[in-house]
Amino acid sequence: MTPSEVWDSAQHHYADNNGTKIHYATLGEGDPVLFVHGFPDFWYSWRDQMAALAPHFKAVAMDTRGYNLSDKPEGVDAYRMENLLADIKAVINDLGVAKVNLVGHDWGGAICWQFAMSCPENVERLVIMNLTHPNGYAAVVANPSAEQKANVEYARNFASSEATGDPVPDRVRVLGELSGDPDVARRYREAHAQSYWDGMMNYYRANYGGLADRDPKTVPDIACPVLQFHGLKDTAVDKDGLRDTWNWVSKDYTLVTVPDAGHFVQWEAAPLVSATMKWWLLARQ
Repeated sequence: MTPSEVWDSAQHHYADNNGTKIHYATLGEGDPVLFVHGFPDFWYSWRDQMAALAPHFKAVAMDTRGYNLSDKPEGVDAYRMENLLADIKAVINDLGVAKVNLVGHDWGGAICWQFAMSCPENVERLVIMNLTHPNGYAAVVANPSAEQKANVEYARNFASSEATGDPVPDRVRVLGELSGDPDVARRYREAHAQSYWDGMMNYYRANYGGLADRDPKTVPDIACPVLQFHGLKDTAVDKDGLRDTWNWVSKDYTLVTVPDAGHFVQWEAAPLVSATMKWWLLARQ
């Protein structure tokens, strides 16, 4: 199934979280696999994985609040982690299921780690891409190398920025160009044109400090099987944060590092990521 076929075949739905509408797209039938994108993305980030999983599962990819077709509430507090977790819960409730296989990348990874800790009863299995466990992330931020300190300067700048009301900048709208597919690039430009830049920044303003200031003793273990992918060329999320993750997962933990991929591992190593996900999920049914 090509990216265009995924786009044309997906069915679209809206969940309600206390008046905030959350858009999600579905493809296929079966046990649900819920995908949560990061910054500055939208549901279509998962096109390759949705195509691979749809013959066996219901692939469900949401637009997080502030992005594309989901609602765009104003104010920093609307983007606090508890609201982002409630959005996940709303989608699960709208699907009419008790549990999902949960997949997250970047900010979506941060949300999914937290959701698996806060709502273990709703998570069958967890897949994380290029966002280290909160304990590992906090350890790196607390004692960064000079290179890593420079690499995350953008996040500190986002977190300390003021609301501007500006549209999504052109430098962000070209994200889809990385795919090499003009149709994908066009759809990214369209999605970013209807996204909320201050909403994107509010993820950082509301939550970034909390990601860095973690006492590992207060973070509960992950109580489900975990599959983690990490593109080692990522400069935004340091691979050193992967250390000791196995100590914070009480079920089986599988780590796949991809030396030639960067931050968007689900794009840059799509065949490896999709095939491994399918094998790992089917083996645990």
